[in-house]
Amino acid sequence: MATIVAACSSGSSDNPPAPTLNDRTFLSTDASGVALVPGSRIRLLFDQDEVSASGACNTMGGPYKIAGDRFSAPRLVTTDMGCEAPLMQQDQWLANLLGNAKIAQVGDTLVLGNEQVTLTLQDREVADPDRPIAGTMWLLDSIVDGPTVSSVPAGVTASIQIVGDQLQLNAGCNIGSGTVAVTADMLAFGPLMLTKRACQPGPSSVEEAVTKVLSGSVEYTLEADRLTIVSGGSNLVFRAAP
Repeated sequence: MATIVAACSSGSSDNPPAPTLNDRTFLSTDASGVALVPGSRIRLLFDQDEVSASGACNTMGGPYKIAGDRFSAPRLVTTDMGCEAPLMQQDQWLANLLGNAKIAQVGDTLVLGNEQVTLTLQDREVADPDRPIAGTMWLLDSIVDGPTVSSVPAGVTASIQIVGDQLQLNAGCNIGSGTVAVTADMLAFGPLMLTKRACQPGPSSVEEAVTKVLSGSVEYTLEADRLTIVSGGSNLVFRAAP
C-alpha cells in the first residue's frame, strides 16, 4: 500500500447546505479541465466518515471532512497496482482533487472542483440503476472459491434467468431448470433438473461451481448490472446481458 498526500488550498463559504453523502455511491458523468480516460468511470463510495474512490486503476480511501463548502481527504491510502500511464495520471489528479476541493450537491448530483479540475457525479442508483433480478438474463462473469477468483474459461457460457418461480439455467455445459423463490436478499432453489451431456474439463468445472452454489437458500446482492450469489465461501458473479 502507498499513501497519496494531496495539495491543499484554502476557501470559505456562507454555510451552504451540507451534502448528504453517507452510504451513497456516486459515478462520474462529466469532467472539465481533464479528459476522463476512455472507457473509465470515477466511482466514489461514502461510508460514515470514510471515502473510497476508484478511477479504473487503483482504489484509494481514507477519512474525509466537510467544512462549509470545502471537502478534504488529504491523506488517502491507495493500492499500488501499475496501470497504463493515462490511468495512473487519472489516479493522481483524482487524489489531488479529493485532497481539498470545493463541494456542491443539488439533489442526486455532486460536484467537486479545484483550480484544475471540476468533476460532476451522479448518485449511482440514478446513473446506473439496479437491473431487475427477475426477467434479466444473467451471464456468469467470475467464480469465487474462498480467496481464489476465476474468470469463466474462454468459449464457455453459463447463465441464469428467473421467470416467475422458475429458473432457466445454462450451467456451462448442460442446461436445465428448477424452482426458485426470491426475497429481498435471499434465493431459495429447489432441485435442479439438468441434461446429461458429457462435458469437457473447462465447462465441467464451471458446471460444478454453478450447481454447488445454486442449491438451497443462499444470499444475493444486486448492484447495477452485477448480481452476486453467495453460498458459504463460494460466490458466483453475474453480469446482466446487454
